[in-house]
Amino acid sequence: MNKINGRNNQKFTKIILIVSIILVAFNLRPAITSVGPLIGIIKDDLHLANWNAGLITSLPLLAFATMSPIAPKIANRFGNERTLLLGLMILFLGIVTRSIALTITLYIGTTLVGLGIAICNVLLPGLIKGKYPEKIGLMTSVYTTSMSILAAAGSGLSVPLAKGLDLGWQKSLLSWALLTGISIIVWIILIKIQTNEETKRIYEPSATKLLSSMVAWQVTLFMGLQSFLFYVTIAWLPEILHHSGFSIVTGGWLLSYMQFISLPATFLTPILAGRVKNQQGIVIGIGVLAITGYSGLLIGGTLSIMFLWITLIGCALGSSISLSLVLLGLRSTNSRQAAELSGMAQSFGYLLASIGPISIGFIYDVTSNWSIPLITIIILAVCLIIFGLGAGRNKYVLKADS
Repeated sequence: MNKINGRNNQKFTKIILIVSIILVAFNLRPAITSVGPLIGIIKDDLHLANWNAGLITSLPLLAFATMSPIAPKIANRFGNERTLLLGLMILFLGIVTRSIALTITLYIGTTLVGLGIAICNVLLPGLIKGKYPEKIGLMTSVYTTSMSILAAAGSGLSVPLAKGLDLGWQKSLLSWALLTGISIIVWIILIKIQTNEETKRIYEPSATKLLSSMVAWQVTLFMGLQSFLFYVTIAWLPEILHHSGFSIVTGGWLLSYMQFISLPATFLTPILAGRVKNQQGIVIGIGVLAITGYSGLLIGGTLSIMFLWITLIGCALGSSISLSLVLLGLRSTNSRQAAELSGMAQSFGYLLASIGPISIGFIYDVTSNWSIPLITIIILAVCLIIFGLGAGRNKYVLKADS
Protein backbone atom coordinates (compact mmCIF):
# COMPACT_ATOMS: atom_id res chain seq x y z
CA MET A 1 0.00 0.00 0.00
CA ASN A 2 2.82 2.38 0.90
CA LYS A 3 4.53 1.52 -2.40
CA ILE A 4 1.34 2.33 -4.32
CA ASN A 5 0.96 5.62 -2.44
CA GLY A 6 4.60 6.39 -3.12
CA ARG A 7 4.18 5.79 -6.85
CA ASN A 8 1.02 7.90 -6.89
CA ASN A 9 2.82 10.71 -5.07
CA GLN A 10 5.71 10.55 -7.55
CA LYS A 11 3.30 10.64 -10.48
CA PHE A 12 1.44 13.59 -8.97
CA THR A 13 4.72 15.41 -8.38
CA LYS A 14 5.80 14.84 -11.98
CA ILE A 15 2.48 16.20 -13.26
CA ILE A 16 2.69 19.27 -11.04
CA LEU A 17 6.29 19.82 -12.16
CA ILE A 18 5.30 19.84 -15.84
CA VAL A 19 2.32 22.12 -15.13
CA SER A 20 4.59 24.43 -13.13
CA ILE A 21 7.14 24.63 -15.96
CA ILE A 22 4.39 25.47 -18.45
CA LEU A 23 2.96 28.14 -16.13
CA VAL A 24 6.37 29.77 -15.77
CA ALA A 25 6.69 29.70 -19.56
CA PHE A 26 3.28 31.37 -19.82
CA ASN A 27 4.66 34.29 -17.79
CA LEU A 28 7.90 34.83 -19.73
CA ARG A 29 6.53 37.11 -22.47
CA PRO A 30 3.00 38.60 -22.18
CA ALA A 31 4.00 41.23 -19.61
CA ILE A 32 6.37 42.53 -22.30
CA THR A 33 4.60 41.76 -25.59
CA SER A 34 1.39 43.37 -24.36
CA VAL A 35 3.19 46.74 -24.30
CA GLY A 36 4.06 47.00 -28.02
CA PRO A 37 0.54 47.65 -29.39
CA LEU A 38 -0.07 50.11 -26.52
CA ILE A 39 3.12 52.13 -26.91
CA GLY A 40 1.38 54.83 -28.94
CA ILE A 41 -1.38 55.18 -26.32
CA ILE A 42 1.11 55.21 -23.43
CA LYS A 43 3.33 57.70 -25.27
CA ASP A 44 0.44 60.11 -25.82
CA ASP A 45 -0.96 59.69 -22.29
CA LEU A 46 2.38 60.32 -20.56
CA HIS A 47 3.80 62.67 -23.24
CA LEU A 48 6.84 60.53 -24.07
CA ALA A 49 9.24 60.83 -27.01
CA ASN A 50 9.79 57.78 -29.22
CA TRP A 51 13.09 56.91 -27.53
CA ASN A 52 11.41 57.19 -24.11
CA ALA A 53 8.68 54.86 -25.33
CA GLY A 54 11.35 52.46 -26.60
CA LEU A 55 12.79 52.47 -23.10
CA ILE A 56 9.63 50.70 -21.88
CA THR A 57 10.67 47.68 -23.95
CA SER A 58 14.40 48.06 -23.31
CA LEU A 59 14.25 48.27 -19.50
CA PRO A 60 13.23 44.60 -19.07
CA LEU A 61 16.14 43.60 -21.29
CA LEU A 62 18.57 45.63 -19.18
CA ALA A 63 17.09 43.89 -16.16
CA PHE A 64 17.64 40.54 -17.91
CA ALA A 65 21.29 41.44 -18.47
CA THR A 66 21.75 42.50 -14.82
CA MET A 67 19.92 39.62 -13.15
CA SER A 68 20.97 36.73 -15.40
CA PRO A 69 24.42 36.11 -13.82
CA ILE A 70 22.97 36.65 -10.33
CA ALA A 71 20.00 34.27 -10.59
CA PRO A 72 22.07 31.03 -10.40
CA LYS A 73 23.82 32.35 -7.28
CA ILE A 74 20.47 33.00 -5.60
CA ALA A 75 19.32 29.51 -6.62
CA ASN A 76 22.52 28.07 -5.21
CA ARG A 77 21.57 29.49 -1.81
CA PHE A 78 17.81 28.97 -1.72
CA GLY A 79 17.17 26.18 -4.25
CA ASN A 80 16.08 26.21 -7.85
CA GLU A 81 12.32 25.96 -7.33
CA ARG A 82 12.21 28.54 -4.53
CA THR A 83 14.18 30.99 -6.64
CA LEU A 84 11.77 30.49 -9.54
CA LEU A 85 8.94 31.26 -7.11
CA LEU A 86 10.78 34.43 -6.09
CA GLY A 87 11.00 35.40 -9.75
CA LEU A 88 7.25 35.03 -10.15
CA MET A 89 6.62 37.15 -7.04
CA ILE A 90 8.87 39.94 -8.34
CA LEU A 91 7.09 39.76 -11.70
CA PHE A 92 3.70 40.08 -9.96
CA LEU A 93 4.88 43.14 -8.04
CA GLY A 94 6.24 44.69 -11.22
CA ILE A 95 3.00 44.22 -13.18
CA VAL A 96 1.01 45.89 -10.38
CA THR A 97 3.45 48.79 -10.00
CA ARG A 98 3.62 49.41 -13.74
CA SER A 99 -0.16 49.84 -13.97
CA ILE A 100 0.01 53.09 -11.99
CA ALA A 101 -0.27 55.93 -14.53
CA LEU A 102 2.95 57.76 -13.66
CA THR A 103 6.17 57.80 -15.66
CA ILE A 104 8.32 56.83 -12.66
CA THR A 105 6.10 53.89 -11.61
CA LEU A 106 5.91 52.80 -15.25
CA TYR A 107 9.70 52.55 -15.39
CA ILE A 108 10.09 51.01 -11.90
CA GLY A 109 7.38 48.42 -12.54
CA THR A 110 8.81 47.62 -15.96
CA THR A 111 12.23 47.05 -14.39
CA LEU A 112 10.74 44.71 -11.78
CA VAL A 113 8.96 42.82 -14.56
CA GLY A 114 12.32 42.33 -16.25
CA LEU A 115 14.04 41.16 -13.05
CA GLY A 116 11.33 38.60 -12.32
CA ILE A 117 11.30 37.23 -15.85
CA ALA A 118 15.11 37.13 -15.92
CA ILE A 119 15.23 34.75 -12.96
CA CYS A 120 12.81 32.38 -14.66
CA ASN A 121 14.54 32.76 -18.04
CA VAL A 122 17.91 31.70 -16.64
CA LEU A 123 16.84 28.85 -14.39
CA LEU A 124 14.41 27.01 -16.68
CA PRO A 125 17.04 25.60 -19.11
CA GLY A 126 19.11 24.28 -16.20
CA LEU A 127 16.01 22.82 -14.56
CA ILE A 128 15.10 21.00 -17.79
CA LYS A 129 18.68 19.79 -18.30
CA GLY A 130 18.64 18.34 -14.76
CA LYS A 131 15.10 16.92 -14.69
CA TYR A 132 14.85 15.74 -18.31
CA PRO A 133 18.43 15.12 -19.58
CA GLU A 134 17.24 12.72 -22.30
CA LYS A 135 14.34 14.91 -23.44
CA ILE A 136 15.91 18.36 -23.72
CA GLY A 137 14.52 18.99 -27.22
CA LEU A 138 10.98 17.90 -26.38
CA MET A 139 10.76 19.78 -23.08
CA THR A 140 12.29 22.89 -24.64
CA SER A 141 9.63 22.63 -27.36
CA VAL A 142 6.90 22.42 -24.73
CA TYR A 143 8.01 25.45 -22.78
CA THR A 144 9.02 27.65 -25.72
CA THR A 145 5.72 26.93 -27.46
CA SER A 146 3.82 27.72 -24.26
CA MET A 147 5.82 30.93 -23.97
CA SER A 148 5.06 31.91 -27.57
CA ILE A 149 1.32 31.24 -27.28
CA LEU A 150 0.99 33.67 -24.39
CA ALA A 151 3.34 36.13 -26.05
CA ALA A 152 0.98 36.24 -29.01
CA ALA A 153 -2.03 36.56 -26.73
CA GLY A 154 -0.36 39.49 -24.98
CA SER A 155 0.04 41.35 -28.26
CA GLY A 156 -3.41 40.53 -29.60
CA LEU A 157 -5.44 41.22 -26.47
CA SER A 158 -3.80 44.41 -25.19
CA VAL A 159 -5.60 46.87 -27.48
CA PRO A 160 -9.04 45.15 -27.26
CA LEU A 161 -8.72 45.14 -23.47
CA ALA A 162 -7.66 48.78 -23.39
CA LYS A 163 -10.14 50.11 -25.95
CA GLY A 164 -12.76 47.44 -26.61
CA LEU A 165 -13.49 46.88 -22.92
CA ASP A 166 -12.57 50.47 -22.07
CA LEU A 167 -10.04 49.37 -19.43
CA GLY A 168 -7.35 51.80 -20.50
CA TRP A 169 -3.71 50.83 -20.94
CA GLN A 170 -3.17 50.56 -17.16
CA LYS A 171 -5.76 47.85 -16.47
CA SER A 172 -4.98 46.14 -19.75
CA LEU A 173 -1.40 45.60 -18.57
CA LEU A 174 -2.55 44.84 -15.01
CA SER A 175 -4.75 41.94 -16.20
CA TRP A 176 -1.66 39.73 -16.66
CA ALA A 177 -1.11 39.76 -12.90
CA LEU A 178 -3.93 37.19 -12.62
CA LEU A 179 -1.92 34.61 -14.58
CA THR A 180 1.16 35.29 -12.47
CA GLY A 181 -0.85 34.92 -9.27
CA ILE A 182 -2.14 31.50 -10.35
CA SER A 183 1.41 30.44 -11.19
CA ILE A 184 2.65 31.49 -7.76
CA ILE A 185 0.03 29.30 -6.08
CA VAL A 186 0.96 26.24 -8.16
CA TRP A 187 4.69 26.71 -7.47
CA ILE A 188 4.00 26.92 -3.74
CA ILE A 189 2.20 23.58 -4.00
CA LEU A 190 5.10 22.07 -5.96
CA ILE A 191 7.66 23.18 -3.39
CA LYS A 192 5.61 21.73 -0.53
CA ILE A 193 5.22 18.28 -2.10
CA GLN A 194 8.77 17.86 -3.38
CA THR A 195 11.46 16.17 -1.32
CA ASN A 196 14.72 17.81 -0.32
CA GLU A 197 16.48 15.83 -3.06
CA GLU A 198 14.08 17.13 -5.68
CA THR A 199 14.66 20.74 -4.63
CA LYS A 200 18.42 20.39 -4.39
CA ARG A 201 20.44 23.45 -5.26
CA ILE A 202 22.12 24.13 -8.54
CA TYR A 203 25.80 24.99 -8.58
CA GLU A 204 27.15 28.50 -8.63
CA PRO A 205 28.43 29.33 -12.10
CA SER A 206 32.11 29.71 -12.92
CA ALA A 207 31.83 32.60 -15.36
CA THR A 208 35.55 32.99 -15.99
CA LYS A 209 35.75 29.57 -17.68
CA LEU A 210 32.94 30.37 -20.08
CA LEU A 211 34.42 33.75 -20.97
CA SER A 212 37.32 31.91 -22.59
CA SER A 213 35.05 29.65 -24.67
CA MET A 214 34.51 30.67 -28.30
CA VAL A 215 31.44 28.43 -28.54
CA ALA A 216 29.94 30.08 -25.45
CA TRP A 217 30.37 33.51 -27.03
CA GLN A 218 28.84 32.35 -30.29
CA VAL A 219 25.81 30.97 -28.43
CA THR A 220 25.62 34.24 -26.49
CA LEU A 221 25.75 36.46 -29.57
CA PHE A 222 23.24 34.29 -31.41
CA MET A 223 20.86 34.62 -28.46
CA GLY A 224 21.51 38.36 -28.25
CA LEU A 225 20.90 39.02 -31.93
CA GLN A 226 17.73 36.94 -32.12
CA SER A 227 16.48 38.74 -29.00
CA PHE A 228 17.39 42.09 -30.60
CA LEU A 229 15.29 41.21 -33.63
CA PHE A 230 12.41 39.86 -31.52
CA TYR A 231 12.09 42.84 -29.17
CA VAL A 232 12.55 45.42 -31.90
CA THR A 233 9.77 43.71 -33.84
CA ILE A 234 7.52 43.49 -30.78
CA ALA A 235 8.09 47.16 -29.98
CA TRP A 236 7.87 48.74 -33.43
CA LEU A 237 6.03 46.46 -35.90
CA PRO A 238 2.62 48.07 -35.24
CA GLU A 239 4.17 51.53 -35.77
CA ILE A 240 5.97 50.37 -38.94
CA LEU A 241 2.71 49.02 -40.32
CA HIS A 242 0.85 52.17 -39.27
CA HIS A 243 3.43 54.22 -41.19
CA SER A 244 2.66 52.00 -44.21
CA GLY A 245 -1.01 52.98 -44.06
CA PHE A 246 -2.57 50.39 -41.76
CA SER A 247 -4.47 51.19 -38.56
CA ILE A 248 -2.77 50.69 -35.21
CA VAL A 249 -5.39 48.05 -34.33
CA THR A 250 -4.54 46.15 -37.52
CA GLY A 251 -0.88 46.46 -36.59
CA GLY A 252 -1.56 44.93 -33.19
CA TRP A 253 -3.44 41.99 -34.69
CA LEU A 254 -0.75 41.43 -37.31
CA LEU A 255 1.82 41.37 -34.51
CA SER A 256 -0.33 38.77 -32.76
CA TYR A 257 -0.67 36.81 -36.02
CA MET A 258 3.13 36.88 -36.43
CA GLN A 259 3.55 35.17 -33.09
CA PHE A 260 0.78 32.60 -33.60
CA ILE A 261 2.13 31.65 -37.03
CA SER A 262 5.52 31.12 -35.42
CA LEU A 263 4.22 28.37 -33.12
CA PRO A 264 4.85 25.36 -35.41
CA ALA A 265 8.43 26.53 -35.99
CA THR A 266 8.87 27.22 -32.28
CA PHE A 267 7.73 23.71 -31.39
CA LEU A 268 9.47 21.74 -34.15
CA THR A 269 12.86 23.48 -34.16
CA PRO A 270 14.16 22.13 -30.81
CA ILE A 271 13.00 18.61 -31.67
CA LEU A 272 14.80 18.78 -35.02
CA ALA A 273 17.85 20.39 -33.41
CA GLY A 274 18.09 17.53 -30.92
CA ARG A 275 18.09 14.93 -33.71
CA VAL A 276 20.91 16.31 -35.88
CA LYS A 277 24.63 16.42 -35.18
CA ASN A 278 24.88 20.16 -35.76
CA GLN A 279 22.33 22.91 -36.20
CA GLN A 280 24.01 24.99 -38.91
CA GLY A 281 21.42 24.13 -41.57
CA ILE A 282 18.67 25.33 -39.26
CA VAL A 283 20.57 28.59 -38.69
CA ILE A 284 20.84 29.25 -42.45
CA GLY A 285 17.12 28.63 -42.89
CA ILE A 286 16.29 31.04 -40.06
CA GLY A 287 18.53 33.73 -41.54
CA VAL A 288 17.05 33.45 -45.02
CA LEU A 289 13.50 33.75 -43.67
CA ALA A 290 14.42 36.79 -41.54
CA ILE A 291 16.25 38.65 -44.31
CA THR A 292 13.43 38.02 -46.80
CA GLY A 293 10.71 39.03 -44.34
CA TYR A 294 12.30 42.29 -43.18
CA SER A 295 13.24 43.16 -46.77
CA GLY A 296 9.55 42.73 -47.59
CA LEU A 297 8.58 45.21 -44.88
CA LEU A 298 11.04 47.63 -46.43
CA ILE A 299 9.41 47.20 -49.85
CA GLY A 300 5.84 47.35 -48.48
CA GLY A 301 2.69 46.21 -50.22
CA THR A 302 -0.97 45.39 -49.74
CA LEU A 303 -2.37 43.71 -46.66
CA SER A 304 -2.12 40.27 -48.26
CA ILE A 305 1.53 40.86 -49.18
CA MET A 306 2.24 42.08 -45.64
CA PHE A 307 0.79 38.82 -44.34
CA LEU A 308 3.45 36.99 -46.35
CA TRP A 309 6.35 39.08 -45.02
CA ILE A 310 5.10 38.82 -41.45
CA THR A 311 4.65 35.06 -41.82
CA LEU A 312 8.31 34.71 -42.80
CA ILE A 313 9.43 36.94 -39.93
CA GLY A 314 7.26 34.98 -37.48
CA CYS A 315 8.74 31.65 -38.57
CA ALA A 316 12.28 33.05 -38.30
CA LEU A 317 11.75 34.54 -34.84
CA GLY A 318 9.91 31.45 -33.56
CA SER A 319 12.69 29.15 -34.72
CA SER A 320 15.50 31.39 -33.49
CA ILE A 321 14.23 31.80 -29.91
CA SER A 322 13.62 28.08 -29.44
CA LEU A 323 16.94 27.19 -31.09
CA SER A 324 18.84 29.62 -28.86
CA LEU A 325 17.26 28.06 -25.77
CA VAL A 326 17.82 24.44 -26.79
CA LEU A 327 21.46 25.28 -27.59
CA LEU A 328 21.95 26.03 -23.89
CA GLY A 329 21.38 22.34 -23.20
CA LEU A 330 22.95 20.90 -26.35
CA ARG A 331 26.21 22.82 -25.97
CA SER A 332 26.58 21.89 -22.28
CA THR A 333 27.50 18.57 -20.70
CA ASN A 334 25.37 18.74 -17.52
CA SER A 335 22.84 20.87 -15.64
CA ARG A 336 25.55 22.88 -13.90
CA GLN A 337 27.14 23.85 -17.18
CA ALA A 338 23.70 24.60 -18.68
CA ALA A 339 23.03 27.03 -15.81
CA GLU A 340 26.43 28.65 -16.36
CA LEU A 341 25.84 29.03 -20.10
CA SER A 342 22.28 30.26 -19.56
CA GLY A 343 23.49 32.96 -17.15
CA MET A 344 26.20 34.15 -19.54
CA ALA A 345 24.13 33.97 -22.73
CA GLN A 346 21.14 35.75 -21.24
CA SER A 347 23.23 38.39 -19.47
CA PHE A 348 25.39 39.46 -22.40
CA GLY A 349 22.74 38.50 -24.94
CA TYR A 350 19.97 40.60 -23.46
CA LEU A 351 22.36 43.48 -22.84
CA LEU A 352 22.88 43.50 -26.59
CA ALA A 353 19.14 43.14 -27.18
CA SER A 354 18.32 45.97 -24.77
CA ILE A 355 19.71 48.60 -27.13
CA GLY A 356 17.38 47.40 -29.90
CA PRO A 357 14.08 49.22 -29.27
CA ILE A 358 15.87 52.40 -28.12
CA SER A 359 18.32 52.51 -31.02
CA ILE A 360 15.73 51.72 -33.68
CA GLY A 361 13.38 54.31 -32.16
CA PHE A 362 16.22 56.84 -32.14
CA ILE A 363 17.09 56.14 -35.78
CA TYR A 364 13.44 56.69 -36.68
CA ASP A 365 13.37 59.95 -34.69
CA VAL A 366 16.40 61.18 -36.65
CA THR A 367 15.34 60.00 -40.13
CA SER A 368 11.53 60.32 -39.79
CA ASN A 369 11.03 57.13 -41.85
CA TRP A 370 11.44 53.41 -41.33
CA SER A 371 13.79 52.64 -44.26
CA ILE A 372 17.11 53.06 -42.41
CA PRO A 373 15.88 51.23 -39.28
CA LEU A 374 14.74 48.29 -41.44
CA ILE A 375 18.05 48.20 -43.34
CA THR A 376 19.81 48.09 -39.95
CA ILE A 377 17.62 45.14 -38.93
CA ILE A 378 18.45 43.28 -42.17
CA ILE A 379 22.19 43.73 -41.58
CA LEU A 380 21.81 42.29 -38.08
CA ALA A 381 19.94 39.30 -39.53
CA VAL A 382 23.06 38.59 -41.61
CA CYS A 383 25.14 38.76 -38.41
CA LEU A 384 22.70 36.30 -36.83
CA ILE A 385 23.62 33.74 -39.48
CA ILE A 386 27.35 34.28 -38.95
CA PHE A 387 27.30 33.69 -35.19
CA GLY A 388 24.64 31.00 -35.48
CA LEU A 389 26.90 28.93 -37.72
CA GLY A 390 29.48 28.91 -34.93
CA ALA A 391 26.94 28.17 -32.20
CA GLY A 392 25.42 25.38 -34.28
CA ARG A 393 28.63 23.31 -34.41
CA ASN A 394 28.63 19.96 -32.62
CA LYS A 395 30.89 21.15 -29.79
CA TYR A 396 30.52 21.66 -26.04
CA VAL A 397 31.35 25.04 -24.54
CA LEU A 398 33.64 23.29 -22.04
CA LYS A 399 34.63 19.77 -21.12
CA ALA A 400 32.54 18.01 -18.49
CA ASP A 401 32.84 19.39 -14.99
CA SER A 402 33.93 17.13 -12.20
